[in-house]
Amino acid sequence: MRGEARFTPSERAPTAVVLGTNDIASAVAVHLFRAGYGIVLSRDHAQPVLRREMAFDDALVNGRATLEGVAARPADNLVEILRGFTDRAGVMVTGLEFGELLCLGLIDLLVDARMRMRALKVDIRPFARMSIGLGPGFTAGRHVDVAVETAPEAIGVLRDGTTRDAHGRSEPLAGIGRARFAHAPGSGLWETAASIGDHVARDAPIGTCAGLAVRAPLAGRLRGLVRSGVEVPADLKLLEVDPRTDGPPSWQGIGDRSRRIAQATLDAVALLGTPAAPGAAVSSH
Repeated sequence: MRGEARFTPSERAPTAVVLGTNDIASAVAVHLFRAGYGIVLSRDHAQPVLRREMAFDDALVNGRATLEGVAARPADNLVEILRGFTDRAGVMVTGLEFGELLCLGLIDLLVDARMRMRALKVDIRPFARMSIGLGPGFTAGRHVDVAVETAPEAIGVLRDGTTRDAHGRSEPLAGIGRARFAHAPGSGLWETAASIGDHVARDAPIGTCAGLAVRAPLAGRLRGLVRSGVEVPADLKLLEVDPRTDGPPSWQGIGDRSRRIAQATLDAVALLGTPAAPGAAVSSH
């Protein structure tokens, strides 16, 4: 585009493209932003976000989202992304695909945080100075420079080897793991009038998918809920119920697992030696 060709940022911060806008990708973006990076997150259109109050994805719908004091705004084109890299007023969220973002031509760090549990991985190393893959199926030195293991019991950095296959177990809340999720009974349109944070009863109808009722698997409060009006694939997690009804809202902010994964990502950055902006040190354990 003509405007893009004329815009050249000066004295820019190191730049990071984070693939995904889910809660883990968003936690990583917060940590990298605080470490001095200019950040853009690219929505994974194949996988709607579940924990939307813990993620930046809603910035593309509402025009703004905030997570632990870090603001996100939508970026519709490359000019807006380039300017955002320079002003660092917050992180940016875009619907542009990764192939389109390659036209930026200045990616210092690429983090694949889409958390596609069973998808085949490709080598993303040629597309950035440094690359990190989060979640199942990444092999360090083959697909990415460094991988991050995200299984709750083994979160950490892998300089060699492959991250574990998805095992289907979820980190428990009040002793309940995968049983707190409801999945799409088939591919089709998901519709709901419920909201994240709502109190729900066990077996209460929460919405419909392809015309079939989707019910709450247990009583509690909605921690995650895919946005209404989107087409979803079969077996996608549509909602999550936290059985705890007291205490602080578990559906807001950065969750414990996401924070640990984000910290491991910073550890990976430190291992790779990607430069941080002046005055912003990258922390490591």
